[in-house]
Amino acid sequence: MKNTYGVNNKNSKSLEALTVSERLKAGGKVFSVEFFPPAIWWKEQQEKLFHNAKGLKPFQPDFVFVADLDGSVFEEAATFFKKFKAATGGELVVHLAGAKYSRNEIVKICARLKAMGIKNIFAIRGDMNKPKSRAPGHDYRHAIQLITELKKIGGFSIGGACYPEKHPDAPTLEKDIDRLKEKVDAGAEYLVTQCFFDNSCYFRFLEKTTAAGINVPILPGLMSIETYLRWMREGEKIEIAVPKALKLGIERYKNNRMGLLNFSANYALTQATELLKGGAPGVNVFTRNFTPVAEVILKKFKGRQ
Repeated sequence: MKNTYGVNNKNSKSLEALTVSERLKAGGKVFSVEFFPPAIWWKEQQEKLFHNAKGLKPFQPDFVFVADLDGSVFEEAATFFKKFKAATGGELVVHLAGAKYSRNEIVKICARLKAMGIKNIFAIRGDMNKPKSRAPGHDYRHAIQLITELKKIGGFSIGGACYPEKHPDAPTLEKDIDRLKEKVDAGAEYLVTQCFFDNSCYFRFLEKTTAAGINVPILPGLMSIETYLRWMREGEKIEIAVPKALKLGIERYKNNRMGLLNFSANYALTQATELLKGGAPGVNVFTRNFTPVAEVILKKFKGRQ
């Protein structure tokens, strides 16, 4: 059995078998990526997704976050998860958006995930502002309620989301951190941030969360500016501070897509380098199913832990 980072290999599982929280405790840096799969029935887009995901396999991401499957039924997802894990080579972390499901559905989904051998769940509230995304009965109005339910069910490593520049619905960052503390107390074992472009936001956030008594690992989330701009054009409304240097790059390459892609990749790589040197436990890359930036970061750091 290969040695794990700081873990006695006679009494521990191999790195490949560790959950996210176990892997973070084991030491070393954790590198993960996140995808947004299309609906189960959208075969053409799914094949495109698998093709892009396979490009990351040589770089061996530790974990692959799979955002809540749009329009799918989890009983129909076993084949997808199996194929997706084979494509990427990383252990899967499945998003569950509480607003989309009733309590009975969550219980059934967890049983199905266990049957598939999936041990990592990323618990989020989901969008309460979209009627079609809400479950009848609205059993989970907050991620805290979903996390509490998942802890009762047991058998999963549970992660949660956080916002270095505050959640859009929160009145202040301090109030948001108070709610985040409740999320951790409910059972979130690690956190992943929303993307940001100013690293000082992350480090200030760590200071505030530590002062609030939050002591779980917090993985910084990165997204290329090119992907973020595309995300905004698709109607997302997450407000993220854009530093002056980044604004200048956007203006310089606004009519040069390849130039913007290269600039975005270099900026994200610089961010990752500074974060890791500053003590971040790893990096999570939001790909939006477009993987060049994830490839650049993984190629630079994976295997050099």
